[in-house]
Amino acid sequence: MSDVVVIDSGGANLASLGHALTRLGVTATVTRDPALIGAAQRVLLPGVGAAADAMARLESAGLVGVIKEIRAPLLGICLGMQLLFDHSAEGDTACLGLLRGRVEPLPASPQLPAPHMGWNTIETCADHELLTGLENQYFYFVHGYGVRPVAATTATVDYGGAWTAVVRVGNVHGVQFHPERSGAAGARLLENFLRCV
Repeated sequence: MSDVVVIDSGGANLASLGHALTRLGVTATVTRDPALIGAAQRVLLPGVGAAADAMARLESAGLVGVIKEIRAPLLGICLGMQLLFDHSAEGDTACLGLLRGRVEPLPASPQLPAPHMGWNTIETCADHELLTGLENQYFYFVHGYGVRPVAATTATVDYGGAWTAVVRVGNVHGVQFHPERSGAAGARLLENFLRCV
């Protein structure tokens, strides 16, 4: 059994996430094996790309039910966070339904193009152990869809209005940004997640 498992969702950020964990002294297992995922002490669900494609990959691998049954700390990253919600407007996609809410397209404007790409600070709106020691830090975002603040939101990012940046309900955590590309702040967030109880 691996203590830390990264679900192989087919996303392009699998390698960079693995490197970020290695720098923290953690050897994570990247897998689609339901038994390994179900037995892990920490599970990360990364994602890059389209919601419909990602959900189709999870369904074809028989992982949707497995993810819904995870009781260990679970961290969704970028698209992985969006998949934790009920529904995505991207491809009119039913998602995992672990969190209440809908993923919507970011409105584009000349001042704020979509997708949102770049470094932004986040605004904490509830206590969350992922954010310990991370006040006024910058994180790296790349996303064209997002979730307006919901009950599970613990931090927001301002991009033409407030969007969910961090969420938590019970053992389920999510971040819209990429901690594996966010330097020291991202490393601290991943370290905080590895300490979650």
